[in-house]
Amino acid sequence: MGHERPLTQIKYNPDGDMLMTVAKDNVANLWYAHNGERVGTYTGHLGALWTIDCNKTTTLVVTGSADNTARLWHAETGRELHVWEFKTAVKRVEFSHDDKYVLMVTEERMGYKGTIQVFAIDSSQPEQSNEPVVVITPSPSKATVAAWGYLDKYIVAGHDNGSLTLYDWMRETPVKTAAGHDGSITDMQMWRDGSYFITSSKDQTARLFETNTLDPLKMYKSNTNVNTATMTPTQELVILGGGQSASEVTTTSSRQGKFEARFYHKIFEDQVGTVKGHFGPINTLAVQPD
Repeated sequence: MGHERPLTQIKYNPDGDMLMTVAKDNVANLWYAHNGERVGTYTGHLGALWTIDCNKTTTLVVTGSADNTARLWHAETGRELHVWEFKTAVKRVEFSHDDKYVLMVTEERMGYKGTIQVFAIDSSQPEQSNEPVVVITPSPSKATVAAWGYLDKYIVAGHDNGSLTLYDWMRETPVKTAAGHDGSITDMQMWRDGSYFITSSKDQTARLFETNTLDPLKMYKSNTNVNTATMTPTQELVILGGGQSASEVTTTSSRQGKFEARFYHKIFEDQVGTVKGHFGPINTLAVQPD
């Protein structure tokens, strides 16, 4: 058994041979993708873990937690290399495509504004700078998720009010905003070349957007909150996961809770299948890279 609390994010490394998982317990796990054997753990956080990512060579792992820290780890040994401290929880981390930077999304709480902070990463040494390269403070609505765009030129953020913002991150300025969704955005996953991305939302939809324009491309409708959405690399499919929150399903069955993973045709937007078996909401989905 890998975790004792609900999963918050799962992510494959770029080669697809390793799988990383974090949950509302305080341990991050690394697994072999081909057989599910646990390689090791990253132990040191003191609160729920929200997010995880690794660099392209799977030598460094970064995690973000409710203990108001993000941590850098040696992927193979599990050794903690660096700790970044914040005023609030770290909800999303992601390496840039060139592995020179990591973006971190911090929560808005206790009078502190939510931020998107970018830190430089020097892979040649364990210690890293505690000073961010840039700090973006989204307004009027906090960022819930963010991702690097094509060639790391832009950062795309999804907000609590459902909107999307494209940032020229080096200048700390918004380039474009779009309405996006009618509810809070819960997940964002880029296509492999960064040209478009998929978002999920509490408005019971997932949607595709072009990265550099934020133009809407496709919409996939569900009948429950969508916590996560992903795209398959070899077939024209998208997968949605969600369901009613735990507080709403204490007296309902898994069927009433709508915990199925739902498959849609990527181009035609039609639902083509479901996979049942979960007894709680699906919080995170990932598909093995081709």
